[in-house]
Amino acid sequence: MASEYTKISGGTVYDPANGIDGLVRDLWIADGKIVEPPTDPSIRPTKVIDASGLVVMPGGIDMHCHIAGPKVNVARKMRPEDKRKGEQIHRTNITHSGTMGSVPSTFATGYKYIGMGYTTAFDAAIPPLGARHAHEEFEDTPCIDKGFYVLMGNNHYVMQSLQRNEPERLKAFIGWLLAATKGFAPKLVNPGGVEVWKSHQAGNVSGLHQKVDHFDVTPLQIIQGVARAADELKLPHSVHIHCNNLGMPGNWTTTLETMKALESHRGHITHAQFHSYGGGDADENTFNSKVVPLADYVNSHPNLTIDVGQVLFGETTSMTGDGPLGYYLSKVYGGKWFSGDTEMESGCGITPIKYKNKSLVHALQWAIGLEWYLLVTDPWRVVMSTDHPNGGSFLAYPQIIRLLMDRTYRQDILKACHPLVRERSILFDLTREYTLNEIAIITRAGPARILGLKHKGHLGLGADADITIYTPHENKEIMFELPRTVIKSGHILVDQGEIREVLTGKTLHVDPGYDQDMEQDIQDWFEKYYSIQWRNYPVDLSYLHESEIVPTVG
Repeated sequence: MASEYTKISGGTVYDPANGIDGLVRDLWIADGKIVEPPTDPSIRPTKVIDASGLVVMPGGIDMHCHIAGPKVNVARKMRPEDKRKGEQIHRTNITHSGTMGSVPSTFATGYKYIGMGYTTAFDAAIPPLGARHAHEEFEDTPCIDKGFYVLMGNNHYVMQSLQRNEPERLKAFIGWLLAATKGFAPKLVNPGGVEVWKSHQAGNVSGLHQKVDHFDVTPLQIIQGVARAADELKLPHSVHIHCNNLGMPGNWTTTLETMKALESHRGHITHAQFHSYGGGDADENTFNSKVVPLADYVNSHPNLTIDVGQVLFGETTSMTGDGPLGYYLSKVYGGKWFSGDTEMESGCGITPIKYKNKSLVHALQWAIGLEWYLLVTDPWRVVMSTDHPNGGSFLAYPQIIRLLMDRTYRQDILKACHPLVRERSILFDLTREYTLNEIAIITRAGPARILGLKHKGHLGLGADADITIYTPHENKEIMFELPRTVIKSGHILVDQGEIREVLTGKTLHVDPGYDQDMEQDIQDWFEKYYSIQWRNYPVDLSYLHESEIVPTVG
């Protein structure tokens, strides 16, 4: 059967991965991919999209958010008041009903991402025991491709392997765990600290050199061991690190130590804004920005990448695999709190929070995030994120784009914030304004490159036909919040702000090679310690609706 072609005609294309910066080009689509125009003059496109005067970019990629899995589902249940205030998405002959709020339902999540021009999203923290749950929710999240990172920073088998100084055992386990869960990358959250929290009331680790009870290993050893294993397994994405001491005054020194601990190994520091604080205690009088020395280090070390975790003013929900942090925030905000413990693997904390522009701490958090975007010189190594929903909703991305592209708007918001922010950050003095090409990098091309997704984030031949078409506007928030047309895998899902078709999307995961002789040791471990049986733990490939194995690198 002959392929049917779609032609996007005369659009102004921004495709940084292929060096195209605002050039008028035609694009041809067939079988869900971007292809060469047909050479046979008798072949006509089945559909032509006139993009004259419009901006054409690859579909957006959110490489760090929380949209599926056990803790997200709990957060939805514990915030009924949030959902009552949020928008309700009504069922149509195409869409299901859905609820919004800071933690949208699965259906609402998919519809809102695609409606904003985003075609791929990665959940950042799934415990291996929760993998099956996450895949169930992924199948329930329409329109976008999905993947997730697997929590490993407090896994007992990981720490025991490090304690025994058995790097090959650790590498085999990480390879097996990613294959068993159908996950994408190893994730470290407060490495070692969550395990200490489980052992001591209000416990945590103070830094990279404190030993974890019962295992005699340090966060430093966990970071270095997993980073080395990820590189030796040639994973498409590096180890994804939520540093110790998130949110604590003075934590910038821990963040810098973590960056240095990676040495020559690849590493991604996530929601960097929450890890860039100066000050010696919880007193507002000492809280300040330390982005400058951290950004200087990132700028001089190409093995590092970051996403920002931008804070936006308003009410949201904090949910994190960092159990002690959840407890700390519940004490600060005085609201309800949930703590979860996943046996042998991880924990989590959930609590409602509200960021206020008149609060010095909150306003500094807002400014610190923007400093990160503006001080990292290479846009290919800094990625748009709000750590949804921790810093704010992913729906705030258009507002962040405006803040980055419009210095006057940025300064107007800053002037409405707590007055001491200008003394404790350098945001007011930063004159840089992002270009459309740079926005395309930090929201599309950059995340794809960092994740090793060779068929995403660009519009070259063979790329997935994930395409967003925008109507230019002087106000970039208006431009980016409502695309003209969104194409996913060659299908027009959104046109003129309306959802026209719904797809399930693919699950992106890895299947790294590892020493399969180690499986007997892993099985013995499970049978000795876990409450579930070994054979029920791995997720079979047939369990996934539609999937794509992302190959290893090198």
